Amino acid sequence: MANSGDEARVVTDLRSAAESAGGDEALHEIESLCMRCGENGTTRLLLTTIPNFREVVLMAFECPHCNERNNEVQFAGQLQPKGCCYRLEIPQGQNEILNRQVVKSDSATIKIPELDFEIPPEAQRGTLSTVEGIIMRAVEELQALQDERKKADPQKAEAIDQFLIKLRSLGSGEAAFTFVLDDPAGNSFIENPHAPSSDPSLSVSFYERTSEQQAALGFLVDPPTGESGDPSQNASTVEANSVELPKVPHGSVGAVAGRRAIAQGNPDEIAAALCRYTAPEEVDTLPSTCGACGAACVTRFFATKIPYFREVIVMAASCDLCGYRNSELKPGGEIPAKGKKIMLHVQNVKDLSRDVIKSDSAAVKVPELELELSMGTLGGIVTTVEGLIVKICEALERVHGFQLGDSTNEWKKKKWDDFQQRLSKLLSLQEPWTLIIDDALAASFVAPATDLIEDDSQLLIEDYERSWEQNEELGLNDMDTSSADIAYNMTSAE
Repeated sequence: MANSGDEARVVTDLRSAAESAGGDEALHEIESLCMRCGENGTTRLLLTTIPNFREVVLMAFECPHCNERNNEVQFAGQLQPKGCCYRLEIPQGQNEILNRQVVKSDSATIKIPELDFEIPPEAQRGTLSTVEGIIMRAVEELQALQDERKKADPQKAEAIDQFLIKLRSLGSGEAAFTFVLDDPAGNSFIENPHAPSSDPSLSVSFYERTSEQQAALGFLVDPPTGESGDPSQNASTVEANSVELPKVPHGSVGAVAGRRAIAQGNPDEIAAALCRYTAPEEVDTLPSTCGACGAACVTRFFATKIPYFREVIVMAASCDLCGYRNSELKPGGEIPAKGKKIMLHVQNVKDLSRDVIKSDSAAVKVPELELELSMGTLGGIVTTVEGLIVKICEALERVHGFQLGDSTNEWKKKKWDDFQQRLSKLLSLQEPWTLIIDDALAASFVAPATDLIEDDSQLLIEDYERSWEQNEELGLNDMDTSSADIAYNMTSAE
């Protein structure tokens, strides 16, 4: 429980922190070994909830023999479906950006590319600090052993001294640099003072965790298998793997799986929305691995054609070992030559009920709310216009809501109150508003209200040429399909 060194004071007085949280949570005390003197000290644990954020465990260790103290915060809630990577550009002399709050979980890595500097997860445990605080804490930890280094390796100590000068200049705002926060658990965060609007200095991306990251987070990566000495178990495993996976009607997926067929939402509503455009088809299954624990599971999928849109592939997977559920809706066919921008003028209740398919490559804007979501936020979802806005706001409150505690500035609270009022006006249709979905891969869709999409005056669809930057982000600039084209032409000739 105890770490050597005088760590930054995340919680200076745990009892005061518990009282300020306003809860009646129990404060647990356990006897722990002090890593400095070897005697027993006391670790106090408090499980509490940060309003509008998530559950955390506050830990404080104190040794009465050598006065060693350290504090730590750990997340007690669930891991996020995907990892997150925040990238903050800090110009020279912009000290206010250095004061932005940073929530760093104990699985997050911090990088400064300009100095080729990296703070691994074990170097700084879970903490709530600022950009400047994290940098200066790294300076202090590097400086702590300089006297020993100068005796053992003077040349190395001199190099570290020169590096510390550069690192201190970043912490004081004397040089421009990039602050990267990469967390496979998805529980870290960098403050956006412009929220819910986008921040030109801050970008965030989400990604699927690798097997190594799953193992580091404590998940089971390799599914349990029988030992080689048990021939009966090996035979049963081979027999199970050789059995052909069954095909089931689309409407029976949920019953056969024993859980939701298409996760992240109500399966009946999603199935009804999809079957509105096509008759139920047979569902194919294929073996796969769980995205959370790495155990073997089954992914079910079927392809369908949506009028005025394109062919799509609906995929759903569920894990019987850990209960993880995941669903995706992927566009079928070739990559379109142009991107697509969809603009819907919402004027009545029927517009809120329009079906929406938002792909993972789509950005969403609501000008009346000054709301803008970058590509990849929320992933790919099947919902309605109203459901999309509600999901966006829930995600914003989950990520940014911890800033609305008792210590926050009044102007921040007022900004969020104004945002909530404007949101309620839009959803109650007190005034018309516009939903804009910009998809560089043209893989998003908003259902028309008329039989012919050309007759829907509220729905405007605009095709545009993708920029070089968009193609680069999508990996299209370096894509070479010449070999596949040659093979296809040879097959067609035969």
